[in-house]
Parts: sequence; structure tokens; C-alpha cells
Amino acid sequence: MSITAERKAELIKDYATKDGDSGSPEVQVALLSERISNLTEHFKGHKKDNHSRRGLLKMVSTRRRLLDYLKSRDEGRYNTLIGRLGLRR
Repeated sequence: MSITAERKAELIKDYATKDGDSGSPEVQVALLSERISNLTEHFKGHKKDNHSRRGLLKMVSTRRRLLDYLKSRDEGRYNTLIGRLGLRR
């Protein structure tokens, strides 16, 4: 369910705005999206895992808040990020 260290480093490298960047909204949203997709796959086989479902909902709301923040600050960065991640909004 969690991401490997290699995959996490790869995501940070891909979405970082500058060298050593691991806290920008783009990186945080990309990491959350990866974890959300992993949990979504987990639920296909474990339909009654309600404890993990609560964590999934928390991650989705955190991602939504980060995206709202990014949209209010810089709509261009927001649009490129959702385009790269393939999110609906």
C-alpha cells in the first residue's frame, strides 16, 4: 500500500520545482495521488477494509485542499499539474 523509496524519489524528481524541493504543493499532490491510486487498487480485493478507507478519504481531502491552495496562488501551475497527473478538475 505504501510507495517504495525509489518510486518516491522518482516522483519528487519529476515534480520538483527546483533542486532539493520536496515540500512544494506539486510534489505533495503527486505523492498523495500515487498513494491514493495504490489504495484504490487495494480496495478492489479488500472491499470491507473500512479502516483504510478512512485514511483514503483523508488523503483525498488533503489533496483537494492542496489543489485549491495552488489554484488560488497560481492557476497556471494548477492547470499543468492536473494535466500531468490526469486528474479530472
